[in-house]
Amino acid sequence: MKVVLDASALLAFLHNEPGAALVDDVIADSVISTVNWSEVMQKCLFRRVDVDGLRDDLESLGLTIVNFSVEEAECAAELWSVTRSLGLSLGDRACLAFALLGRYRVLTADKAWLNVPENLNLDIQVIR
Repeated sequence: MKVVLDASALLAFLHNEPGAALVDDVIADSVISTVNWSEVMQKCLFRRVDVDGLRDDLESLGLTIVNFSVEEAECAAELWSVTRSLGLSLGDRACLAFALLGRYRVLTADKAWLNVPENLNLDIQVIR
C-alpha cells in the first residue's frame, strides 16, 4: 500500500530528525503531492540547503511526486470546515485530501492530525 508523506515527515527524513527512521522504512512506497513537495522545497531553501538534485535523489529511493488534481483541491477546500479547529494549513489539508481520495495511509510529524475527525476514515501515523 502506498503511503502519503506530509511535508513535515519528508523534512524529518531529510534532516535526520526524530521519526526519520519511520519514513526511511516506507520511502520506497511513498508518494507526495506537488503541493507538499513545494512546501518541502521552500523549507529547504529557507534553511539554505542545496536542493540541486534533491528530487532526483528522492525519486531514486522510490518516492513518487504526483500532480495535485482539481478534485483534490476541491476536497482540501471541503476539509477546511471539519479541520479548522485544529489550525491545519492549506498544505496540511492538501495532504489529507490526497490521502483521502487515494485511500492511502499518511505519515506526518504534526500531532494535531491525531484529532482529525474519525469519520473521515483516514489512516494517520504521527512519526514522533
